[in-house]
Amino acid sequence: MKPLSERSARFTDSVIRRMTRVANKYGAVNLSQGFPDFDPPREITDRLAEVAKTGPHQYAITWGAQNFREALARKQKHFSGLDYDPDKEIVVTCGSTEAMMAAMLSVTNPGDKVAIFSPFYENYGADTILSGADPIYIPLMPPDFHFDPEKLEDALRQGAKALILCNPSNPCGKVFTLEEMTTIADIIKKYDAYVITDEVYEHILYAPHKHIYMAALPGMRERTITCNSLSKTYSITGWRLGYVLASPEITNRVKKVHDFLTVGAAAPLMEAAVVGLNFGDDYYEGLQAHYTHMKELFVGGLQNLGFRFTDPQGAYYVMLDVSEFDVKDDYKFSEWMAREVGVAAVPGSSFFHEDVHHFVRFHFAKEDETLNAALNRLESLREKANAAQGVDWR
Repeated sequence: MKPLSERSARFTDSVIRRMTRVANKYGAVNLSQGFPDFDPPREITDRLAEVAKTGPHQYAITWGAQNFREALARKQKHFSGLDYDPDKEIVVTCGSTEAMMAAMLSVTNPGDKVAIFSPFYENYGADTILSGADPIYIPLMPPDFHFDPEKLEDALRQGAKALILCNPSNPCGKVFTLEEMTTIADIIKKYDAYVITDEVYEHILYAPHKHIYMAALPGMRERTITCNSLSKTYSITGWRLGYVLASPEITNRVKKVHDFLTVGAAAPLMEAAVVGLNFGDDYYEGLQAHYTHMKELFVGGLQNLGFRFTDPQGAYYVMLDVSEFDVKDDYKFSEWMAREVGVAAVPGSSFFHEDVHHFVRFHFAKEDETLNAALNRLESLREKANAAQGVDWR
């Protein structure tokens, strides 16, 4: 038989989703794939129950239901100060995963180059390859994950057409400062490039850190393609409601790509989610307080156990440093930890272009009971790891 596509051979399946299957196999506490174990806001689910009886149940407009796009435009104006035309500058997608893919296919041609900060969410590398582009990785340096502007500029000198920017960052929890964002913007403008942002954690921040919208910086509105979703903000990761915000010229391209990728997002879910988009500031203040509590509980527990880890500024991930266990293969270590300790994490090397194997990523979007159960199990990690003989991760 003729060979299959080369591009689909250049990346693996999702390691994050794979670790959920490992967690299920061993009955481990799943702190790998980033979804909460608590319910969405009651107002949204109550509205969904109504919609189940009354509709809509058929296709919405391909690029998103009118009332959903209008509510989204109002929310974006409130938080970023930017006016987006709901008819010309917004495309509703099947999650931010599709939003990113549609943006990449709209901006890049085969053979183009795309700059990506490393560590990075695993989809970015695959999206670049599927688009026919070549990634250029720029290291974010632990423990604060700062970057060297010269290395970013060098990626643009090499011809990078766009930069993918996740802020707040998955997996490291970095929140880029105004100074850093301005530096990025200046370099992007200098080389006439684009920024494709992933802002799904925009409302999950820890004081004193603030979210800066790249599109709101001087001269960046027309060259920023904002990708986002409702998944994390409203605890509805399974609803797969994402969106792209961009200038009309870019949005016209995104609409076409989106149409032939997925046709459109689920009409009943858009209708129900409008309730969330209309929430007032008290909801977002409560959300931040809730995540701050979860972070303090889990990070405090890791600290009490004497582990080394990165302290997130935003999002809901912690990178645990496992170098004390002489880990050479973090994939096998993560599976061993799920099986023997009963806690599932994501091997850190799946996020790094560099040869990094001494991190595993936990997420803490969980109820207190779940986090306490994980911490109780992690009490045995050091003893079991140090006692392990003949393991295949050393």
